[in-house]
Amino acid sequence: MRSRLFLKIYLTLLASLAAVAVASAAFVWLGQGEEDSSWQSQRARFVAALIPPDMDQRSVEATLERFSRAFDADIAVYDRRGRLIASGGRPLPRDILEGPRRHGLQGNSHTMVTELPDGRAVAARMERPFRPAGRNPLAYLVLIAGVIGLAAYPVVRHLTRRLERLRAGVDAWGRGDFVARVPEDGSDEVAAVAKSFNKAADHVERLITSHRALLANASHELRSPLARLRIAIDLYEQAPDDNRREEIVRNLAELNTLVEEILLASRLDHVDGLDALESVDLLALVSEEGARNGVEVSGTPAMVTGDARLLGRLVRNLMQNALRHGAPPVAATVAQAGREVEIRVRDHGPGVPDSESARVFEPFYRPSGRSEAAGGWGLGLALVRQIAERHGGAVRYESPSGGGACFVVALPVHRVV
Repeated sequence: MRSRLFLKIYLTLLASLAAVAVASAAFVWLGQGEEDSSWQSQRARFVAALIPPDMDQRSVEATLERFSRAFDADIAVYDRRGRLIASGGRPLPRDILEGPRRHGLQGNSHTMVTELPDGRAVAARMERPFRPAGRNPLAYLVLIAGVIGLAAYPVVRHLTRRLERLRAGVDAWGRGDFVARVPEDGSDEVAAVAKSFNKAADHVERLITSHRALLANASHELRSPLARLRIAIDLYEQAPDDNRREEIVRNLAELNTLVEEILLASRLDHVDGLDALESVDLLALVSEEGARNGVEVSGTPAMVTGDARLLGRLVRNLMQNALRHGAPPVAATVAQAGREVEIRVRDHGPGVPDSESARVFEPFYRPSGRSEAAGGWGLGLALVRQIAERHGGAVRYESPSGGGACFVVALPVHRVV
């Protein structure tokens, strides 16, 4: 069954061809009318020259007899009042000069009446030809329209078939098949729509995959503090003391931080831009976070444009990651390099193997050889990457020559308009 779009396009094409054929037929018909009128005028002058008004009746009859035998026709000449002057061949009907009998086909005969300039009329009747005298131009128009219609069919069908494949891919994707893609063959608007759809589908698939992994990892990471919290509450109910109370508070704080990071990571995945943009002095912001976490800070003042709260979270996560997974001393520096401002946070711990340096920014990344009890790296560095990218920057890991780990965030410098 053909699609409605195919029928619409193809029928529109056929209707256009029909309109062109009708207009051409009208043009040909009008042109033929003008040609017939011109031919009738020339024919009347020709007959008047063969049978002049001053020719005697015997000569007129002789001339008509010659034409009658030559054309196998019945010919008669009438005066102004319609009275017969002379004839050749068989007699013609008396009413041949009246009504519809003047011109046209009558049975197997063709009748023709010519009005002469002097008022006389010449009527002729001859046998109808068994085959047409010439080719019909309308038949050519019909033939041309048919050929164009047949030639247009595969073109229109090819176009609509690509649209049908695009629709089928979109329908499959809408039913939950997120790996479904559509062909991108061609370079026209249909191919552009297919490429846009595939690009959007890739983006949505990555988000869904990321959210599924985030949910699976988050549920796994939540099990440990929840289990510790339950044990601590049971022990506290049996024998309350300050250490067990502090353990409960610490587990609650860990749960609160983890939930907050999950919510922040989800929000950053769904927003295109930042809400509160302002000029931020990175050295002042890093110094403030360094004072809270006991990290030494140095560098030069540098301005960037962004969300101060999110940038503060970025710096805090870098410092807490260095304190938790590295070893002192931990230092942070701020410096401008060309059109970028770099924040470097370095520790002197075991560092990260080169083979895993690109994976440390994955959510809940767990280094090889690290036990499940020790836990993973959570969402700290994953949030650092998200926040940096939302500000038009990037984050990378470096291995310092003296050992340890160094994380570098590069942000575009603030431009004064």
